[in-house]
Amino acid sequence: MPANVSATHLTRGTVAYRRATLALFCAGFATFALLYCVQPLLPLLATHFSVSAAGSSLALSLTTLSLALCLLLSGALAESWGRKPVMVAALGLACVLGIACALVETWDYLLLLRALLGLALSGLPALAMAYVGEEFDPEALPAAMGLYIGGTALGGLLGRLLAGLLSDIGGWPLALGGIGGMGLLALALFIWLLPPSRHFRAQPLSLRGLLGNFGQHLGNPQLRALFMLAFLLMGGFVALFNYVGFRLAAAPFNLSSTLIGLLFTVYLVGIVSAGWAGRLVSRLGARQVLQGGIAIMLLGVALCATPWLSAVVLGLGLFTLGFFAAHAVASGQVGKHAKGAKAQASALYLCAYYLGSSVVGYAGGYVWEHAGWLPLLAVLASLFVLAGCWARRL
Repeated sequence: MPANVSATHLTRGTVAYRRATLALFCAGFATFALLYCVQPLLPLLATHFSVSAAGSSLALSLTTLSLALCLLLSGALAESWGRKPVMVAALGLACVLGIACALVETWDYLLLLRALLGLALSGLPALAMAYVGEEFDPEALPAAMGLYIGGTALGGLLGRLLAGLLSDIGGWPLALGGIGGMGLLALALFIWLLPPSRHFRAQPLSLRGLLGNFGQHLGNPQLRALFMLAFLLMGGFVALFNYVGFRLAAAPFNLSSTLIGLLFTVYLVGIVSAGWAGRLVSRLGARQVLQGGIAIMLLGVALCATPWLSAVVLGLGLFTLGFFAAHAVASGQVGKHAKGAKAQASALYLCAYYLGSSVVGYAGGYVWEHAGWLPLLAVLASLFVLAGCWARRL
């Protein structure tokens, strides 16, 4: 490695490295807590607002859809506006909207605010990935990305867990308001800890330049494979967790919202597996670790098909472990294969990621309502087999 790389990039063992990784951990935590806190509340929302299971999933699907579509714009603007200022503004606005969701009285207003929350959050994930790719020593990049993905896993866990607990105390409004307040605390830490960008080079806003960058990334076969993996893996992941709550709230399980929320503690294994998978890439290669993660996801789906709660919990744990391992590896490969305009490459990856969440997450509700749990699992398993085939192209 050239000497100047270690001198100007964030290297492992330094104070700046620790501050940056902790800041990104906080950003990932807040983003996913705000985004997915509604997931364990879907049965409550369906009952309170008199909507179907698939209809209630719009509280999540519309958020991820607006996030996906606006990612392309925010990723492009960030090439001119910088990294940290846009991330701070995006997270601050998302926290305010998250608190506002607790104050609405109609379903339409809740959906509108959730869609706006997705728009606000679009300014953060792609920029965080681009910041990692630009500011960290290349040798430390997989571990740093793993820590960021670990933060998203913890945010997804606590967002869902606390939402379930708070909803049993004060209903869904307390749950959504509490998660918004927790996001503000994470925002304060993020502002304090994150070092300013040292390697960002602003580009003038140009429609031709933006379209040219998107065309370059979509013409890269390695990036296309990563975008498809993002769509399939995230879509299947969200669909399973959207409707497992309905499955476990019904007979023979009959679990409460708190117990359903507690099941999301399986995200703890995602925190571990994300960092672990990032370190394994240098030893085994990205394709092998990706395929291993997908195989573990398939095993988890098989266990979720059983009628025993202990087996379902184990299946959810394995499923989560495999997903976060695969996602950490795939997202880390985007910066490696993108030839310039890394924020836009990350935006395309995350656009596919959240489109999968919206499309498959909503469509899974249709399968659940009209065919049942086992056919839904069969559809999801087929998506993961297809993802394994795409991983072979790396």
